[in-house]
Amino acid sequence: MKHHSFPALLSLCLILSGCSTAPTSTPSTSPVQTAEEAVSIILSDQEILVDGQAITGTGAVTLSHDIVYYEADQGTAYGEGSPADEHPAEEAAAHSVITIREPGTYRISGTLSQGQIAVDLGEDADNDPAAVVTLILDQAEITCTVAPAIIVYHAYECADEQAQSEVNTQAAGFNLIVADNTENYVKGAYVAKIYQEGTTKKLHKYDGAIESKVSMNIDGETEGNGILNVEASNEGIETAMHMTINGGNWFIHSADDSLNANEDGISVITINDGTVRCDAGAGEEGDGIDSNGWIVINGGMVLASANPTSMDSGLDSDNGIVIHGGTVLATGNMFDEIDEASTQNVAVFSFAQTLTAADWLVLADNDGQPAVGLNAPNAYTILVYSSPQLDAQEYTLAQTSSVKGEDLGGLVTSVQSTDELHALGYSQTTLGMGMRPQGGAFGKEENSQTGTAEDGRPQGERPQPDEQAERDHQPPADLKKPEEGDRPIQDRQDQGAFNEEPGEVNSVFSLQSGISMFSGIRRLEEAE
Repeated sequence: MKHHSFPALLSLCLILSGCSTAPTSTPSTSPVQTAEEAVSIILSDQEILVDGQAITGTGAVTLSHDIVYYEADQGTAYGEGSPADEHPAEEAAAHSVITIREPGTYRISGTLSQGQIAVDLGEDADNDPAAVVTLILDQAEITCTVAPAIIVYHAYECADEQAQSEVNTQAAGFNLIVADNTENYVKGAYVAKIYQEGTTKKLHKYDGAIESKVSMNIDGETEGNGILNVEASNEGIETAMHMTINGGNWFIHSADDSLNANEDGISVITINDGTVRCDAGAGEEGDGIDSNGWIVINGGMVLASANPTSMDSGLDSDNGIVIHGGTVLATGNMFDEIDEASTQNVAVFSFAQTLTAADWLVLADNDGQPAVGLNAPNAYTILVYSSPQLDAQEYTLAQTSSVKGEDLGGLVTSVQSTDELHALGYSQTTLGMGMRPQGGAFGKEENSQTGTAEDGRPQGERPQPDEQAERDHQPPADLKKPEEGDRPIQDRQDQGAFNEEPGEVNSVFSLQSGISMFSGIRRLEEAE
């Protein structure tokens, strides 16, 4: 096993206060984001330049080939990885590791085809408010085949262990920014669990193509038009604590969860602004956005698509999902609870058949005008949509094969024209509340008009943490990825994902304030 050393570090005079628990309903700007001076790191496979000079010896930035990875042929006492997780020493040694060892702002450009950017400010940095690093990706391409392409080992952790949905991470020890007018690429692997020697305790385990062991902020520069494309062989961007997105454009294609925050019952993923596109369809399972605590969306555009072959969600949280603003389109085969504390209207559509990327949906208002076109890159049975323009009124929903207009990644807000429309209807509805499915689409004993249980209580209590930990993410044997040439809609009657009796089909989707759910959705022509 290869590992990094942790030498003593110098501290810069950037003193920030600790994480605040005050709510942040508007984007917060990190003070390091607007710094005029930044250390320049120019990447290449021939030579790494720091402020125009080759890296020599020790200093703020060091260069080595010493990388944490899951080494091949180490036996069962080494860790929990499978043969597919192993890498030969020769492959690992071919990687250049650029390690940032002092706080500050670093602007990274150029191409590194086998390498890693690591942040390691020393073990004492976790409790040092001055131990903050900001990485600005400025037309950078980084590929790592044995581990995360960007990893933060030690920097300031501004968060405490208090469980609550509203956190302010402005003082976090890691900030990741995409420069204006640039398109950046990060392709990373993961490190399976490696044991501490002589035990089965975890020494290393890093799932993300971008991995941070401390809370992190994600943002754009002044214009906010920079792009980062992430290609991940496991999870996309992962943090051990909190993640806050304040701007920029983040396009993530992953083989497991695209965004992940993994401190049980504590972590919060907050999205205040920017564009976030999550596609977890590269593997066998995965949520679009997964938090072991909360997901809070205050603004921006969020397009999150779960894996098409597993029972996963576009938005998945253990404690709750709160939507106060922004435009949200999330698809998957499982629905996670939308918290009733949400202040923006949410529509949840649960389909009796599987929809694929060949299907577009058109939601039209009570005047018959198309309000929005909806699509997803992966097959799904449940779609969640929220927008400031989603009013409490009557809508109709139709399926078509094409929607013309500006496609924002599966979302067309100004529909110009469509192909032939096929009207859709539903058999059950739950209005004005959020809930988690239990045994059926939206609860076994759901009242089709009010969404309440027989004793009058709202359906769908949140599972306890130990129950959530046991949730089985394995896809059902009969839920398969659609093959090329299949019908745009796959019959799902025998998959057991719904436990509802066929009922009268209603073609008018009446949304109320809060969370409105419609299930058993199918074409009206098929319901007759």
